[in-house]
Amino acid sequence: MTMLFNIVLYQPEIPANTGNIGRLCVGTNSTLHIIKPMKFMLTDKYLKRAALDYWDKLNLRFYEDWNDFLNKITDKRLFLFTTKSKKNYTKISFQKYDFLIFGPETRGLPQDILTSNWKNAFTIPMSNKIRSINLSNSVAIVLYEAIRQTGFC
Repeated sequence: MTMLFNIVLYQPEIPANTGNIGRLCVGTNSTLHIIKPMKFMLTDKYLKRAALDYWDKLNLRFYEDWNDFLNKITDKRLFLFTTKSKKNYTKISFQKYDFLIFGPETRGLPQDILTSNWKNAFTIPMSNKIRSINLSNSVAIVLYEAIRQTGFC
């Protein structure tokens, strides 16, 4: 199985979510991209517990900030996920190697990033009883839809 998708976490805050997402990336042959700063260290015990013994198998890349990320991934398809969009993520026709971008747990992606990429901003439908779905669950939902569309290979 070759590398399939690129999961991007913008300034992640909760180590267990990042650990879960890292483990998911290993299991789907996806690359995890982290845009700094992070609110925890990679040695955090909660990250390690969630990632189990898979962290060393993870294809992991870091970026100093949003501009560093954009400068290093030119000419790629980017999709941003936010509660602020009305466009359902299932409307995307995913292609292998797409970049799926998620914001920090407590505040989501910054408005300026969303505004400059609004045509590629999508949401996961949910009831109005909550503000958002857990970050690692959101990544899993979108990533597996992308994998389903591209044939599970």
